Amino acid sequence: MGKPTTLDDIVGLEYTKLGFFGEVKNKVAELQATNLKLERKHRQLQAVLGGISDVMAVISLNFTIISVNSLFSDIFDCDNPEGRLCYEFFKNQTAPCAECPIINAHKTASVCRQLLVYQINNKNHQFEVTVSPMQDSSKKIFRFLLLMRDVTREKAYQEKYNYSKKMATVGVLAAGVAHEINNPLTAISGFSEGLKRRLPKLAHSLDETPENRELMDDFHEYVETIIAECNRCRDIVKGLLTFSPRKKIDFTPVILNNLVTDVLKLLSNRLKHAPQLEIDLEFGSDMPRVQGNAGELKQVILNIICNAMDASENHGRLHIRTEKKGCWVILSVRDNGCGIAPEIMDRLFDPFFTTKPVDKGTGIGLSICYNIIQQHNGEITVTSNEAHGTVFEIKFPNPECVEND
Repeated sequence: MGKPTTLDDIVGLEYTKLGFFGEVKNKVAELQATNLKLERKHRQLQAVLGGISDVMAVISLNFTIISVNSLFSDIFDCDNPEGRLCYEFFKNQTAPCAECPIINAHKTASVCRQLLVYQINNKNHQFEVTVSPMQDSSKKIFRFLLLMRDVTREKAYQEKYNYSKKMATVGVLAAGVAHEINNPLTAISGFSEGLKRRLPKLAHSLDETPENRELMDDFHEYVETIIAECNRCRDIVKGLLTFSPRKKIDFTPVILNNLVTDVLKLLSNRLKHAPQLEIDLEFGSDMPRVQGNAGELKQVILNIICNAMDASENHGRLHIRTEKKGCWVILSVRDNGCGIAPEIMDRLFDPFFTTKPVDKGTGIGLSICYNIIQQHNGEITVTSNEAHGTVFEIKFPNPECVEND
């Protein structure tokens, strides 16, 4: 086998002597070194983009997705988003969104930030979206860099924190108000009971005339009304005190199924007057006992069932269910009533907020329920479809999980 032919042999000795071949070799070496640098920078850029904890995409002027980082595909569960229109991909629309951050960034030629909601796996997620215009060498915008950070959990924690602060303030106020109201209320209630005991003696001392009998009937009615309203005020004050910091609450093992049964017995009289209302009970078997205060939990269940009955206007159907699910013991109450308007969902547990008439509710029932469940280390959530009903779900820690831990 002969010696292999080299570039020197092809070019010729004379040209090699002239330095042509040496120049070509130098250029080739420079190009190889440049390619290595470019490849290294490309890998570094890919590593940087892959390490960004935000969803990133490059969008063209006509809203086409040009490139994305790996997190984009992971979050939106899509392998090949490139080439698709952003408004079609994110919102399933045929035209750009009304408040499109890309359009705003293009108009102002500056960075645009917005809080937008996108649906992923049938759940709404809140994203902080930042759009930065990209300019070419002539300072002309030709693309947009889109950064999206999922702040759903952060916003939820922030709302819980803000609500806790609000409830703490209400608690301090409620404790002071309750104390100031209790003193005169006790006097009014005591004197009213005293008048009620003396009414029979007063009736005997009066002549049996129609006017006197009417007068005594009025006295009885007035005193009964005063006592009833005093009891109502006492219940409100007692409810207000649940907002204030309390000493350690006595918890004992309780069975949710039994609590629901006891509450329905208390409502037996009201249920007799609502024969068109159907109540379906679905009690879970082998339900563990949860740690709680039976009296307070009955108050929560009673409030939620009564609200469901009001929403159903005493007809329709209530579905009350208990179940053990993972590390939670769950009680849910579903009605097929009028539902809750979306604009007031965030205010349901605010103290003194109510949609009922003045003489029908004080607006502290659900807020008291929320506070009680929080003190039981549980959670209470509401889902509603306006005109199709509402579901209240209360979750308690499963003691079996704690014991296993």
